[in-house]
Amino acid sequence: MAGAVRTLKLMPDGRRQVSEFHLPGDLFGLEDCEARYLTAEAAADTTLIRYPRRRIEAQAEIDTALARKLKDLASGCLRNCHKQMLLLGRKSAQERIATFLLEMADRSHHNEDDSIELPMSRSDIADHLGLTLETVSRVLNRLHRDDVIKLVSAHRVELADRVALEEMGGEA
Repeated sequence: MAGAVRTLKLMPDGRRQVSEFHLPGDLFGLEDCEARYLTAEAAADTTLIRYPRRRIEAQAEIDTALARKLKDLASGCLRNCHKQMLLLGRKSAQERIATFLLEMADRSHHNEDDSIELPMSRSDIADHLGLTLETVSRVLNRLHRDDVIKLVSAHRVELADRVALEEMGGEA
């Protein structure tokens, strides 16, 4: 409903990999398994609605529109996993951050000035993109200096030059 949730995997040595950020309107936690592979944590003040999985499955058996929506959701999750593999495996730090900012802009409701709210911390972003906190800060500051983005506040970024970001992220 509001806020943001991060799903992550904690490694035995204390490191973490943030798998995804879930924003208002997103569904998560529908995996069909006894033990959860990922942990879910609020990344900001968050309000959730809980839907019991078994009830959703029972309803999907009689509601073809819901079944189709769940299939589309699963397909979208698989597509996002493929994108994340490419991002982590083949893109530079600048390409990763540009891609992340574009994704967040596309997923969020931004204002007239094309600013987006980033409810997660820089550390969360680093752990999601497989980078260090210092690298995330350095690249964001470089993008700001180059007038590609404006750092409005710690959690608000304005996309000053979306075309340049798309070129950097390999999206153009």
